Amino acid sequence: MQLSNRIGPRFVLSGMNAGARGNGGLRAPRPVLAHALAAGIDFERYFRWRRARDGDPFLVRFPGFGGALFTGSPAGTREMLRAPVELLVPPLPNPIEPLVGSASVILARGQQHHRERTLLAPAFHRSRMIRYTTMIRDSARDELDGRGAGPAWRPGRRVDARAAARAITLRVILQAVFGIESPARRAEYTAAVMQFLDAFNGPLMLVPALRHSAFGYSPWDRFLAARERLDALVAADIDTRRAAGTSGDDILAMLLEARYEDGGAISDAELLEQLRTLLVAGHETTATTLVWALYRLHRHPEALRRLRAELAQLDQATPPHDLVRLPYLDAVCQETLRLHPPVPIVLRRLTGPFTLRGVELGAGDTMGIAVPLLHSDPALWQDATQFRPERFLERRYSPFEFAPYGGGHRRCLGAALADYELRIVLATLIARTQLALTPGYARGSMPLSVPHNIATGPRAGITFNVVSGARQGP
Repeated sequence: MQLSNRIGPRFVLSGMNAGARGNGGLRAPRPVLAHALAAGIDFERYFRWRRARDGDPFLVRFPGFGGALFTGSPAGTREMLRAPVELLVPPLPNPIEPLVGSASVILARGQQHHRERTLLAPAFHRSRMIRYTTMIRDSARDELDGRGAGPAWRPGRRVDARAAARAITLRVILQAVFGIESPARRAEYTAAVMQFLDAFNGPLMLVPALRHSAFGYSPWDRFLAARERLDALVAADIDTRRAAGTSGDDILAMLLEARYEDGGAISDAELLEQLRTLLVAGHETTATTLVWALYRLHRHPEALRRLRAELAQLDQATPPHDLVRLPYLDAVCQETLRLHPPVPIVLRRLTGPFTLRGVELGAGDTMGIAVPLLHSDPALWQDATQFRPERFLERRYSPFEFAPYGGGHRRCLGAALADYELRIVLATLIARTQLALTPGYARGSMPLSVPHNIATGPRAGITFNVVSGARQGP
């Protein structure tokens, strides 16, 4: 029986949590639809309100997906991430399953997850990241100089940061995964990926009842057509690579040559879903974080000045992998991830009994970490709403205090690539251009963060005016 159907006597809090509820039980959010709508409009505000009203942990219901018990405290995060591996599986149905597929390493369970992760992990080991760093830097430079997806960043031009960030990070993942360098082939993939992501809108992700065909004209039909178009491109590249041999330094070549522990190779169907996962998750999350970093820096001139001063000590001959060692650049990226985790919730379904923060759960129940709450816990983060990169220079935080990529045995497989890419691209943009937020963003309130496919990000693209560009730098 699912957690959403078990509110009542079986959910009894123990210890100090019981007192936080007054009546000793969890408070069920009602009406469910109103709570779901509030969470969809402003996820972070809703979760802060629930913590203030109900303490930690608290119950949230998702129409069509059941309920989940959320924690946003370091203690709760420690309990959940240290739970026995055999007790934890991804919840199904899952909002992103249509995007990545049930065979994806994100959703695979048990031994299948271990098999797929073992196969994929070598491609994302930190020792390989140096191979990608020059390509990452060149992708950013080309976008600035007009050799990417958009025109050159000349003085007076207005830039949509989200569109530019997506173009850079998608180019990186296409080259890292498929070795694609042809502008024509890259443009074909870019159009297919953007159509695919745009077709999977918030309602389709959050309301499974809308996933029905209507003579080929429903939003679900348009999504399926976009997925088929993208899959056809990926399948063609798999076939071409198999026919030509598997040589190459890209991730596809590695996966075609890789073998499971029993000596078997990955099937084409499974390979397609893993590659689609890499395309979707490998660029959208980093692009979103890059947009927030640019926004935060240009709303905080002193932080921007300090970062520019650090970058000014370098020159064009500086190897791009050296950028990831810059302390203030690292702090800026960490602080951006703290304030804007691209995947704000971590969910696990239980296969057996477990107790989270004094709440007894059973097989089939779902528990989760509300990452924005963890990253704003007032007992841990002073002035938690403020952008203050210096906090990451003053101390180190444990995986149970700072978890932008999740944690435990399902921590994001591409975290190392995301870290390198974020730092190198951000450093390149800041060192080689001078930007100014357009007036609405420079003086307006903080943009709302809403679901965008696999990640959450600003509701609309944040825009900048180019003050100067094409300068020398990293």
